[in-house]
Amino acid sequence: MSNYLMALDAGTGSIRAVIFDIDGNQIGCDQKEWKHLEDPRFPASMDFDCNANWHLVCSCIKGVLSQTGINAKQIAAVSTTCMREGIVLYDAEGKELFACANVDARAKDEVSQLKKIDPNLEKEIYLKSGQTFALGALPRLLWVKNKLPSVYEKTKRIGMINDWIIFKLTGTLSVEPSNGSTTGLFDLKTRNWDIEIARRCGIRDDIFPPVNECGTVTSKVSKKGADDSSLAEGTPVVTGGGDCQLGTIGVGVTEEGEAVVFGGSFWQYEFNTASAVCSPKCNIRVNCHAVENLWQYEAIAFNPGLVMRWFRDAFCEEEKRKAKELNTDPYVLLDKEAHNVPAGSNGIICTFSDVMNYINWKHSSPSFINFSLDPLKFNKAVFYRAIMENACLVTLGHLRLAEEVTGKRPNKIVFAGGAAKSAVWSQILSDVLGIPVDVPLVKEATALGAAIMAGKGIGLYSSVKEAAKRLVKIEKTYIPNNNNREVYDKMYLNWRAAYKPMLELSDQGVTDYMWCAPGL
Repeated sequence: MSNYLMALDAGTGSIRAVIFDIDGNQIGCDQKEWKHLEDPRFPASMDFDCNANWHLVCSCIKGVLSQTGINAKQIAAVSTTCMREGIVLYDAEGKELFACANVDARAKDEVSQLKKIDPNLEKEIYLKSGQTFALGALPRLLWVKNKLPSVYEKTKRIGMINDWIIFKLTGTLSVEPSNGSTTGLFDLKTRNWDIEIARRCGIRDDIFPPVNECGTVTSKVSKKGADDSSLAEGTPVVTGGGDCQLGTIGVGVTEEGEAVVFGGSFWQYEFNTASAVCSPKCNIRVNCHAVENLWQYEAIAFNPGLVMRWFRDAFCEEEKRKAKELNTDPYVLLDKEAHNVPAGSNGIICTFSDVMNYINWKHSSPSFINFSLDPLKFNKAVFYRAIMENACLVTLGHLRLAEEVTGKRPNKIVFAGGAAKSAVWSQILSDVLGIPVDVPLVKEATALGAAIMAGKGIGLYSSVKEAAKRLVKIEKTYIPNNNNREVYDKMYLNWRAAYKPMLELSDQGVTDYMWCAPGL
């Protein structure tokens, strides 16, 4: 009997094969790290090695089957998810000609080229697609046209990395709207390719494969796919989606007006909406959700998790040593100290990530400001908590961006990802936003979302929404402390006021940007 579902999750740093039972319990996981190397000829490039990475995909599938002792014939269906924005180009025979990972930034010249076509082009494309030139495929395709013309001429199809895994397993290539919409080549309202956008940007309009909604059975594992992966030939393969969209499903956020924050290296704020209306200010991203007839406002905070890792590795050797002795995580020890620091961190202001401005997206040089040389008021624990508070203040800004467009705000929020393991950080988020924060029990939200898609595709679940309600469980709810909220309301205004001149210093070249979108 086929009792299991498999999710293939292709993240930025690794590929994982995860098996769930039909009740959403994780049975096994095999993970392999992969690297996306810069081509020395092309600065800021991030090549995706299709040959090496396909071997890693197959190794994970074999590994999780071996680890769990599950027979491949017991896998009822497979679905895929991946980092967004990464693209793969194919020739007429289906051979990969070019592939890049999501944060490839080689196309700086092409962003400038696109802006010269028409100063209003980026805004017009955003209002239709929900995307700017900062992350999408448009500049990268133009880069291939300019820098690799022979590859461009041979290109017959384009797809995303989750589609590539399905293609390798089945021989069938299609694209789904949740990840496809991140290319900037989709019409949000139709949830399909918009060839007029391609034409306006000087890109070919004949390379777009069919679009299937998420949760559709695309095909079945072919003989070659079975030989490569050890999956059973004939296993149904279901269209999955982008990692954030499937992660949203994996934490149960499937209804209009619901929201989630994923706290990892980057923090993504996702707010579900029933309309594909973009902001006239072009300051927030809009994507198709993996749930039909839903879209998402998405705002991204750069580097909160990486900032925390930097702080740990640069200043917390004692906590790392002690944690090793106690067989615990250094963050657990740091959290205990931060718990005793008053809300507002004695007035420290951090300038790390800014509130998203999608069409003019840049971040000032990172800094801590507004502290004195009093070691009792300004010490390691206080700076650590200030980093936590900064990430939450950015999230408040993002909540307000979506509220500005929709007139709505969530009455609670789900907090998932590595940062949600911290009770201190979860409580700060609730206090800053002024609403309850739910932390789900599931630790593999994106993979669970893909498994739900697999089950929906073959009829195990009547709908994605029904499956999410049934399978997702909340571990703890944090209620806002109103006294702390008053502190953070004032702190937010001070932080916004302080960030502006810090960004101006980077604009003037006095300090270096923490990050700046290509072409700005």
